[in-house]
Amino acid sequence: MNNFSQLSRSIENKVALITGATSGMGLATAKLFSDQNAQVIVTDLNEDKINEVVEEISSYGKKCHGIKLDVTNLTEIKSAVAEIVKLFGGIDILINNAGISIPTLINDENYEEYWDKTFNVLLKAQVQLIRETLPYIQKSESGRIVNISSTEGLGATPRQSPYTSAKHGVIGLTKSLAVELGSSGITVNCICPGPIRTGMTEKIPEEDKNLYARRRVPLKRYGEPEEVAHATLNFCLPSSSFINGAILPVDGGLTIKRA
Repeated sequence: MNNFSQLSRSIENKVALITGATSGMGLATAKLFSDQNAQVIVTDLNEDKINEVVEEISSYGKKCHGIKLDVTNLTEIKSAVAEIVKLFGGIDILINNAGISIPTLINDENYEEYWDKTFNVLLKAQVQLIRETLPYIQKSESGRIVNISSTEGLGATPRQSPYTSAKHGVIGLTKSLAVELGSSGITVNCICPGPIRTGMTEKIPEEDKNLYARRRVPLKRYGEPEEVAHATLNFCLPSSSFINGAILPVDGGLTIKRA
């Protein structure tokens, strides 16, 4: 009989690549994973911000490395993966977190440009990152891929059709790869954050945030990036070895509320 209580709840020394990791949910995830003694690779577009995050995490004696990365650039992805493998010997965890949002109407003259930019960051980049890291994640004893979608991937909001479509695509990608990669022992799961206090929502007036939360969210508040980070961590634990293809809303109950 298997003793499942012996399954590890530690990601110590696991090599975790996190995109969009200098702010919001990505930053919270990088800090949490570092606190759990993972070897964290922080990536983003802004090199100064990357250096600030790496310096802060390293000041606590944690292992952290930063790489400037445009997730829409396949050459940069290949280079980043090669650098990580050279420095750390492999990759155990991929967190596809990088995001963008460009609200637009369907009849906007720049709609197709916004569509392409949105899909390149939110969906195509996730595919390319998975493809490039997969040979190394397959060698891990507990390979984990976590794709960040949104509650927009479970519903829809006006003026967000590129974003909503891409986030639906992330959920479809997650489900497909969970089935495809399951036989190799890799789990592929998806987080769907709801209203979270991040850079994407910081311009919303506090009064409007509170009004929205009181009307739409059973917990009556916005979520914090750290709450999303902990959900992400749970998917990445070696003990979460039978959670595969899960689509997890982290939204305070938003998506189940009818009125």
